Amino acid sequence: MKASVALFVTAASAASLPSLKQTQGLPLTQFGSVHSISIEDAIKKVDLIGTNFTALPISSLLEGVKETLDDIKETIEGTQESKKPFNAAEEEKATTSTAGTAATGDCANPNMRFEWDNYSASDKQAFVDAIQCLVNKPPSGNFAPAKNRYEDIVRLHQTYSPNIHSKSTTQQTHKFLLWHRYYVWAFEQILRDECGFNRAFPWWDEKKWAGKFSQATIFTPQYFGSLPGSTNGAATCINNGRFANMQLSLGPGMTTNNPHCLQRAVNEQITAQTGQNAWDTCRSRTSYPDFHSCVEFTFHAQGHNGVGGVMADAIASPGDPAFFMHHLFVDYAFRKWQLDDVATRTTTISGCADNVNCSPLTLDTMVYMGQICGAKCPDLKVRDIINTLQGHLCYRYDY
Repeated sequence: MKASVALFVTAASAASLPSLKQTQGLPLTQFGSVHSISIEDAIKKVDLIGTNFTALPISSLLEGVKETLDDIKETIEGTQESKKPFNAAEEEKATTSTAGTAATGDCANPNMRFEWDNYSASDKQAFVDAIQCLVNKPPSGNFAPAKNRYEDIVRLHQTYSPNIHSKSTTQQTHKFLLWHRYYVWAFEQILRDECGFNRAFPWWDEKKWAGKFSQATIFTPQYFGSLPGSTNGAATCINNGRFANMQLSLGPGMTTNNPHCLQRAVNEQITAQTGQNAWDTCRSRTSYPDFHSCVEFTFHAQGHNGVGGVMADAIASPGDPAFFMHHLFVDYAFRKWQLDDVATRTTTISGCADNVNCSPLTLDTMVYMGQICGAKCPDLKVRDIINTLQGHLCYRYDY
């Protein structure tokens, strides 16, 4: 197979999409798909053919520490009052101590994210009710032409999408995991501040439902609604669950003012690619860009495509509230990989900051969130969100 394949394959255009309210699903071809590779190709590292990400410079939090220590050393050596010369061993000890602090985090009471099946029925109901609350709220006016507050969040993703996803396996941006980590966190803040959600946040262990997404306990008539297959080559509108008959106006792709229903089209052959094998394959990769590439093109992409319909359109996929459960799993995978070498993987970064010229991704690369949750969501540097227990964030997962 070719190593370089376009990420988004979408046949829809603004001119061809109907303008009337949709009560039937759109043809699957209008949603396209998120470019993916098979587990077998990931094992063979097909996604890395034609790349040389490991040759990119590594940005480290310890760079700043070293500069500080050098300044201290110069001060000590230049001060006559100092009776004890600077000791290289003490410098090394100080460096190690600082790294340990950065790696383990300094927030005292991190919020716990509970896996859906460890979440109480009351919490589950409160969570989907809070999302529906956003659907019922008017838009902020800052993300036109969103039709409600929930669509503000969809519009942010739709607008930024060209810059936060890789174009192909040879045109990657490694901001994808970092941007979506911040995006899901911002979504949580909006639920709490604007809809009164006051429970712990959930996440979904997607890999245990590989090959049987339609049986997953999130896709029920009580919560996220069922997960049907396609109907005559079209996605199927969701008519049960908390988001029954939900109407969207954004997407497929970059289209706007395009009424259509929340719709899905599960393909369990695709969801089978999201299991333990894919998890283990990606987690075994040791460099951030290589791990990132594996995740983006395997179980991340297959999760989108497996649910199908709105979710298969990576650009406007947050239109399906299941998007956030999927990306909570993706962030969980990112965090677990970091914990495999926490001292390094929460203090260093490398890769491409953009998907055109591959300018170096550093700890000072900016991550933009459009102030979607006001003062809580400023534009931040990678260093502020690389560790879920430090900087701007303070959360962990229950296992």
